[in-house]
Amino acid sequence: MNIYEQKFNDSIKNTVFSKLPTTEQNFIKEKAYLLNFSFQEIKQIVDIARDLRMWDEKNIIDIFPEHEQKKIALARLKKVYEELRSKPNSYKNFKLQNIPQEQKYTFKVESKDGLGLGLCPVASEKTRCCNLLTLDAIESCGFDCSYCSIQSFYNQNTITYDSTFANKLKKLKLDKNKTYHIGTGQASDSLMFGNREGVLDALFEFASNNPNVILEFKTKSDNIKYFLENYVPKNIVCTWSLNTQTIIDNEEHLTAPLKKRIGAARKLADKGVKVGFHFHPIVEYENYLQEYKEVYKTLQNSFLAKEVVLVSFGTLTFIKPVIKQLRNRDFKSKITQMPFEDANKKSSYPHATKVEMFKSAYGSFKDWQSCEDKVFFYLCMEDHHIWKDTFGYQYSTNNNFEKDMLSSYTKKLNMEFLV
Repeated sequence: MNIYEQKFNDSIKNTVFSKLPTTEQNFIKEKAYLLNFSFQEIKQIVDIARDLRMWDEKNIIDIFPEHEQKKIALARLKKVYEELRSKPNSYKNFKLQNIPQEQKYTFKVESKDGLGLGLCPVASEKTRCCNLLTLDAIESCGFDCSYCSIQSFYNQNTITYDSTFANKLKKLKLDKNKTYHIGTGQASDSLMFGNREGVLDALFEFASNNPNVILEFKTKSDNIKYFLENYVPKNIVCTWSLNTQTIIDNEEHLTAPLKKRIGAARKLADKGVKVGFHFHPIVEYENYLQEYKEVYKTLQNSFLAKEVVLVSFGTLTFIKPVIKQLRNRDFKSKITQMPFEDANKKSSYPHATKVEMFKSAYGSFKDWQSCEDKVFFYLCMEDHHIWKDTFGYQYSTNNNFEKDMLSSYTKKLNMEFLV
């Protein structure tokens, strides 16, 4: 092995080079020798090649510029790549690849240390946060959403239950003079596995024994069998993460279709259970604003404001481990085909794009904002300045945000608000 070959082999370590087709591997290797690319430049080219294939766009060979000067060739390559990032995505001719057609996972039950109750793991003082407490009743999710961060923290194919969860939940001591908002849909989907291992039994009992807790179940499923067959304490809220059918079809694999999610929410509202909806992430693509508006309209035609506790908006935000995980998967997705901008050391849409999507969303629910039984709207984990640009107001602190939220929730749930 000569010195150039050794240098190239060293440069592709810990990259996704092996995921590329042989023709692209040979092409990149040839260009690396010819133009004497550095370690970092080779890594960038490999990532570009992998992204192009994942996005179902032209490959690296097709777009690589012919030029004898390295700097010019690399600059032109990056320019084409960034142009593909910046234009609104189109799913019209997008072809899915290696997407699971059925849910395949194994269940594991083991005793775990601690209850798994804590602050929302993405909470930050740099963004406006509602101070939600999260309860990890289950670890990992059986759905396969391409943008999900759960896959970077847990083994996605193994669903883990804590054998001592119910006992630890019974022993949990909370301040009886304080209102708590606890969500169970952070480390897994709250409902897709139903009452397996008695999880819902334990959570319903916990809600009944702690009337000062607002317990939120968040889901992308339509598995509401347990809720329909059992008494639901009034301090339980069931919320659905919604998206357009375009995004559900192409990026939220194995989840319930939009109509089934809304239909499940309607059945629970008919039973008297308060519901809510999360539009997170809103994704930019061709005609996306109009498609989302159709979903907003469907909700308002399907539910009365008094039945709905909350509507939240958020968008794609990536940390580096998730992007790395996506590049290592053998599938196609356009979810990272977006113009990355720094968002508190994460990558997200530019400010102007966020204002466009959130302003359109919030403006579509005017009736639910002004009626007597008004719904609480909020932005999830966004810079507080975006609130002003989209909602017309902003909270000065996370505590003020939390207080306003809990005041609204308890009123809608006919609970006493305990500061």
